[in-house]
Amino acid sequence: MAQIIKAPLAGVLEIFPRVFEDQRGYFFESYRADWLQSEGVHHDWVQDNQSFSQKGTVRGLHFQKGEFAQAKLVRVIQGKVLDVIVDLRRDSSTFGEKYSAILDAERNNLMYVPAGFAHGFSVLEDAIFAYKCSNYYHKASEGGILWNDPALAIDWQVNVPITSDKDAVWPTLEEFKISEGEL
Repeated sequence: MAQIIKAPLAGVLEIFPRVFEDQRGYFFESYRADWLQSEGVHHDWVQDNQSFSQKGTVRGLHFQKGEFAQAKLVRVIQGKVLDVIVDLRRDSSTFGEKYSAILDAERNNLMYVPAGFAHGFSVLEDAIFAYKCSNYYHKASEGGILWNDPALAIDWQVNVPITSDKDAVWPTLEEFKISEGEL
């Protein structure tokens, strides 16, 4: 059985699979539905995504809203990232709070991110990042929070971040609170 740690933000889980190693290498189960079901999480995952990013890249903070909101199960296949989430669930006692964890190919850990969170990561070592989604990507439902919002004060642990033009123009959390309405 995997070790499951509940994060301080309700519904967020960090999962450490049991890894079997010997002189040939290693084996582990990277996903089992019963891990999440034991925590009351039930999803029919409908989409898998994978990206490669070079060290110093920051991706995020992204989310899908409305009927296309997505829960995610994220992990690193190669390398190391700082995985960051921000609670955007307006009815949550932790609305606007952030949480981060190092995900890496050495520990093979995963993070379960419920729908209603903005998600992003910074690349600490060149990384292949993979994740399952509970809903299909829908461009018109895409949203984001500015990755370097001073109010969030996220330490992305990179000196010279490599970002996309799109990630540079998302609203701040305060602007999101005012204009976005419900996720």
